[in-house]
Amino acid sequence: MVTTLAIDCGGGGIKASVLDAAGTMRARPLRVPTPYPLPPALFVKTLLDLGARLPAADRLTVGLPGMIRHGVVVATPHYVTRSGPRSKVDPDLVAEWSGYDARSGLAEAFGIPALVLNDAEVHGAGVVAGTGCELVLTLGTGLGSALFDGGVLAPHLELSHAPVRWGTTYDTYVGEPERRRLGDAFWSRRIRQVVDGLRPVFRWDRLYLGGGNSRLIRPEQLARMGDDVVVVPNTAGIVGGVRAWELVGDRLDPTP
Repeated sequence: MVTTLAIDCGGGGIKASVLDAAGTMRARPLRVPTPYPLPPALFVKTLLDLGARLPAADRLTVGLPGMIRHGVVVATPHYVTRSGPRSKVDPDLVAEWSGYDARSGLAEAFGIPALVLNDAEVHGAGVVAGTGCELVLTLGTGLGSALFDGGVLAPHLELSHAPVRWGTTYDTYVGEPERRRLGDAFWSRRIRQVVDGLRPVFRWDRLYLGGGNSRLIRPEQLARMGDDVVVVPNTAGIVGGVRAWELVGDRLDPTP
């Protein structure tokens, strides 16, 4: 039976567990705070230390925030900052992360095959039904997104960086700092407005709202979004680590 070490990397914390072939956790999930500043070398060490506290696995799945193409980091919004999300960007970290081959680096460090995707894509792999057009939005430090068509993962788009109003990006508009500033009631209304605005763009068959903050959406706002919008558990960011290997389609060979 193939086992998978699944690691969900966020702006505030990094979570991991080992899953069996059915996606069932074989160990209690562990979480450590995301260290800052975070160059790639420290990132790999942090994941190695976390993995060492869990049972051995046959392969590795890592979900990273930002634009990831074929396991290579094009851009990451949090890990290039000096002290965490919304803090000052360090140009040296931007240079280190840009073009960093995370898949090869992690596969070599762990000594097992690795799959590295955007964190929302791994999250989506844990919840999509595999039929029709399915959009996944994760609500946490910022906004993550992933699109699936017939169960096949589409090329990643950084929707979070698109302007939503007055020069404000989606990342800022619905991210954790705004939730704290507005309170859950007003923030939930803002989430509904975002969903209403994106509906004619994607024409999804199903929209999944995940991430740590999805559980804070007020029921009355969720009800107004429609039956095609579903809130899913944040544990999908780990559980999706198994199914992600099946859903990448022909666009990615997960073996370095």
